[in-house]
Amino acid sequence: MVVTLSAFGDEIGPTLTEQIQALVREGIRFVEVRSVNHTNIAELTEPEVDAMREALDAAGIGVSAIGSPIGKSLITEDEGVFRARFLRILDYAQRLGTARVRVFSFYLPEPSPETYRPRILDRFLWMVDRAAQKGITLLHENEKGIYGDTPERCLDLLNAVAAPTLRAVFDPANFIQVGVRPFPDAYHILQDHIAYVHVKDARFADGGVCVAGAGDGRWDDLVAALAAHQFEGFFSLEPHLAAGSEPGGGAAKFHEAARALKSLLAQQDVEVR
Repeated sequence: MVVTLSAFGDEIGPTLTEQIQALVREGIRFVEVRSVNHTNIAELTEPEVDAMREALDAAGIGVSAIGSPIGKSLITEDEGVFRARFLRILDYAQRLGTARVRVFSFYLPEPSPETYRPRILDRFLWMVDRAAQKGITLLHENEKGIYGDTPERCLDLLNAVAAPTLRAVFDPANFIQVGVRPFPDAYHILQDHIAYVHVKDARFADGGVCVAGAGDGRWDDLVAALAAHQFEGFFSLEPHLAAGSEPGGGAAKFHEAARALKSLLAQQDVEVR
């Protein structure tokens, strides 16, 4: 198996300079863009995005995906606001030279997923159509609390949309935080749809996030299964090692997470790019 390493830059620090410096030190040649200077990618201006592209190009760093906030909002959010933000994200993906955008499947105003399923599918069908027109693949992440926070509902969404440009981000820690075993349970349900992996681990006991291999994600087994399934794609570091298992943690925590991942992959003879 060959994997390409990437990382959420804002887990390192707020400025693009800090992010680039840490990525270069780790030999990581891609970044997943979520925010810069405490400003989410969806709120940046076109000149700011263009300047980001210039700085990343100068450092030899590509963009693996846009870590967008699309779908990390209530499904009852105004349709016009949602569509305008999504189209802006597609434009920014093209400006940054990536063909991948991470999305979510919306928070629900009440715990009744079936009630909102038709509306969620309508939005995804619209998104996939607009993204496909621009050659962009959408990557659905199994975030806690959204429609697709269980493997069964992730699979339902992927099968219902049935588009080659809608694939799955596999996030073991997020599954643990909703009481699902990432391996073997979630993996075996979603294995044919996984195109991208977010690298963090967590513990069932308290939901706390930790480096890959230090929690209950069974990362060794997961990597072996991905290899057997001939996975080739991005492993994107998202350590969430700040207080309260939130995004961030700084460069030192980022380097700790990167070392843990590299060690885990080396033990399984995985080729890393």
